[in-house]
Amino acid sequence: RRTQAVCIPAIHLHMTAATMQVSQKDFEKAQEQLKLLKKDPGNETKLKLYALFKQATEGPCNAPKPGMLDFVKKAKWDAWNSLGNLSQDNARQKYTELVSSLVSAESTSQKKDASPEEGRHEGYETLIVTTKNNITTIKFNRPDRKNAINHQMYREIMKALEEAGKNDSTIAVITGNGDYYSSGNDLKNFADTQPGEMEKMAKDGAVLLRDFVGHFIDFPKPLIAVVNGPAIGISVTLLGLCDIVYASDRATFHTPFSQLGQSPEGCSSYLFPKIMGLAKASEMLLFSKKLTAAEACAQGLVTEVFPDNSFQKEVWARLEAFASLPKNSLAVSKQLLRSVEKEKLHAINSKECEVLRERWLSDECINAIVSFFQKKSKL
Repeated sequence: RRTQAVCIPAIHLHMTAATMQVSQKDFEKAQEQLKLLKKDPGNETKLKLYALFKQATEGPCNAPKPGMLDFVKKAKWDAWNSLGNLSQDNARQKYTELVSSLVSAESTSQKKDASPEEGRHEGYETLIVTTKNNITTIKFNRPDRKNAINHQMYREIMKALEEAGKNDSTIAVITGNGDYYSSGNDLKNFADTQPGEMEKMAKDGAVLLRDFVGHFIDFPKPLIAVVNGPAIGISVTLLGLCDIVYASDRATFHTPFSQLGQSPEGCSSYLFPKIMGLAKASEMLLFSKKLTAAEACAQGLVTEVFPDNSFQKEVWARLEAFASLPKNSLAVSKQLLRSVEKEKLHAINSKECEVLRERWLSDECINAIVSFFQKKSKL
């Protein structure tokens, strides 16, 4: 009995030391896991992590309070100071648990992304097309190419618009997968053309573009652009043919046609002056001025801008509310709004494509595109 009485504290001490050692290892492992997170956990969570790390490694806040105007240091100091006398062991534990929850959430999200989406349409390689909750979503899906639009994507977008126009969805949404909305025309469309094929390329390209823009002009349901990141070229000009344009505050809008020896398309030569006035439209279409989301909104190209960290949540809540409205009423109302100018838009589209065909065959355009690729190769 004496032997047992002597041994129990020894075993208890051994277990406590082992537990502390494991806790320290877990704490160090959590620091490494945090570095591997792909998604930004947000400022509030980062402040918690900072405070718990400082408490775990240094104990209660011992730094002088920063000045009121030093916002970043003040926020960090407040977060650390708010932990009071929390022990270093408890802080280490809470830090490890918080990192673990972030890793678990990201892993679950990645598995969800990897699995087939509900309502996903088959037969697309450059797009993700889904119909869910009365919304057909057409998502540009070439994130490695900044969602640049190649010939295949042109054809797939037309197919997706045709399906969305005929199915039971109430509205259609266009957006991008990844950091970009779309970087516009994939210039490899030009680079892959042999010298003797230039005339055929220009003719076929003009026909394809006219048909493509025509699908936007004729789309029978409300069409909403959800601009999740930078938009360039035709992905910008087509916004004038959408009924609503929502943008993240990190989106930008750029139409560098003159730099590439080309000319406007997507009916922008008519719609942009109408939307934002001739002077502002000229800055964009002639002189390639890049607009921020706030500037695009002030000029009428964008309906509303949202903070990037709440963009998807706020926009999709609205879209779901729109999709619950009477479908036929929305379609009829859209036709009334658009029918007056539909014939004119088709004529403008044809004229723009005809001019572009000529531009593509010009030495000025060819030299500008060659120069673009030369500069890109030096980067």
